Amino acid sequence: MPFTFRKSFRILPGVRLNLSRRSWSITLGGKHGPHYTRSSTGRRTTSFNLPGPFGYRKTTTRRNRED
Repeated sequence: MPFTFRKSFRILPGVRLNLSRRSWSITLGGKHGPHYTRSSTGRRTTSFNLPGPFGYRKTTTRRNRED
């Protein structure tokens, strides 16, 4: 079984700091309804949870451009 590390801290109401072994992220929004996450690796996720099996999630990642 691989070793994993993940920890989440509530900074303010509706704002969470998420830590993992490779990166960190900030999440804005509550437990229910829309929320937005931005990661140190460049990943941005917008999601909206609805009751039942319904929900929306869009994830974009930053591309590394070498000039």
